[in-house]
Amino acid sequence: MKRMTTMALLALGMLSTAAPALAQQGLDEPFQKPFKEALAGKTVAYVPVAMNFDLTEGWYAGLKKELEPYGVKFELRDPNWNTNNGAQAVTSLISEKPAVIVVHNPDVQTYAKLLQRAENEGIYVIQINMGSAYRSSGFVGANWIEIGEKDAEAVVKACEGKSNKIAIVQGALSAAASAYTLKGVENVLAKHPEIKVVSSQAADWDAAKAKAITQTVLKQNPDLCGIIGFWDGMDIGTAAAVKEAGLTGKVFVATSGGGESKGACAQVKAGAFDLDMSYDVPTQAAQMGALIKYLISSGVKPGSVKGSSYTTLIPVTKDNAGSDTACWNLGDLKK
Repeated sequence: MKRMTTMALLALGMLSTAAPALAQQGLDEPFQKPFKEALAGKTVAYVPVAMNFDLTEGWYAGLKKELEPYGVKFELRDPNWNTNNGAQAVTSLISEKPAVIVVHNPDVQTYAKLLQRAENEGIYVIQINMGSAYRSSGFVGANWIEIGEKDAEAVVKACEGKSNKIAIVQGALSAAASAYTLKGVENVLAKHPEIKVVSSQAADWDAAKAKAITQTVLKQNPDLCGIIGFWDGMDIGTAAAVKEAGLTGKVFVATSGGGESKGACAQVKAGAFDLDMSYDVPTQAAQMGALIKYLISSGVKPGSVKGSSYTTLIPVTKDNAGSDTACWNLGDLKK
């Protein structure tokens, strides 16, 4: 028994002297090298509907920040609001074989077969905010039905004790963002038969059209109590018509957008919008970047996995529009 105790103490002594040496050596993390090797030199192509507005500029800047430090080449193909140019860009990319194509669809049908073809040919496809009829490896974006419901609920509440007349300013009818937001609005209005929709028209994401529509509606319905718009970049025109009619603060304007400071918080603070449901572009860009890193490093076959990441919404109101966290600045994201 005494002999066994002595041996045990000797063994412990040997371990205690070896432990510092092991600690000084450190351990090599076995997975970071293949991760870096998988990403280095890969190409990610980005096809927005157009550049030069907060959403697409923000995604572009955020993706570059996430991917370029790992040696990923980032390419932009800007259709500039031309759907045919966008389809041609996607077609060209399929032959060029980037690792990933990130697509902002103008509608649910135009790119659908092309995106399926891309994945069949070994290219991952990530769809951002406006999805197509084809479900690709990944979708990152807003839950438009939820946005429609939140905006409609706010307008219904604001109309209590008033005329109960509201107007809806849609985007492009064939776009997922417009069609699904409308469904969300309809879900809420079905529970409130007292609400009368006096106008529901498409402004095609155009601020000038939104302003003209709203001007006509307000002339015909000066007692309007609320407007549901489908994008704050377009609803700048909606708000301008309300202001010109002297009805700011009397007509509740609800909209949605990417949460950029000038387009969201500043407009809410100025009284142009009463509610702007933000889907927080920098977070979306980070989510896309993480998804791209995962797909490329995992080696899974494009199209063999399909998933969605819906954005956690941030309601921007007068209560939080002055905070440092409700919105983001494009200039800061580009740094």
